Amino acid sequence: MIVAADNLTAANPVVADALARLDPYPIQDLARRCQLAGAAYLDINPGYLSPRRADRIAFMVAAVQEVSSLPLILDSLQPRVLALGLAACRDKPILNACTLEEEKLREILPLAADHGTDLVLLLLDEKSRVAPTLEGKIALAVELQERALAAGVPHEQLIFDPVFPHLSWPDAFDQIKAVVKTVRLLAGGAVFLQPARTMAGLSNLRSGRRKVYPPQLDQTCLAALAGAGLHLALADVLQPGLVETMKTIGQVI
Repeated sequence: MIVAADNLTAANPVVADALARLDPYPIQDLARRCQLAGAAYLDINPGYLSPRRADRIAFMVAAVQEVSSLPLILDSLQPRVLALGLAACRDKPILNACTLEEEKLREILPLAADHGTDLVLLLLDEKSRVAPTLEGKIALAVELQERALAAGVPHEQLIFDPVFPHLSWPDAFDQIKAVVKTVRLLAGGAVFLQPARTMAGLSNLRSGRRKVYPPQLDQTCLAALAGAGLHLALADVLQPGLVETMKTIGQVI
């Protein structure tokens, strides 16, 4: 299991302010800190961008590439934003993400196929809704893989994200169990008769409520996911104790 830093997001006020002022230095400082903390990837998430601001992702990519050689994940559900970010990358990034929404299938799948990039398949249905059960998540994984293969994106380039719930949801812990079980089945080859790479966004759990829910919940979920065979954890690498927890997990799994 490897970790990608999700700190470079417009949800972070430091990043949002830097984007508004087109100031690369706070973004570069954050990228350096994430790399020093042990991140293997840097996730670039400019948030929702209007058409006239869509090039902000290219600004972020250029700023980060000046100070870090880590591979990038371009994080947006807007096809045009992903395309602009991809054009600014020196090396092939991971595109994050495609769902069963028709616009995403129509525009993001060809982007990944044409450029040979890895692609995250976010297990959301055609209305961008989370499947709360194991059965629902597996059904979405199968359908998304079929659509990806038909578009020319091979299995080896796909990464499946079962989507963590927010802890405020009434069935949050049942959904967390479904996420872990989905990762186990995909990673173990039970769904496609060959192992599939998986990703999970830990920050979804406590988003906006970090003072309400303890960080130990992130670390507990991380251990469960590692045991299930998770490939890539998307997380706040500057969170105290998280990278140390990952190192400990790596020593016993």
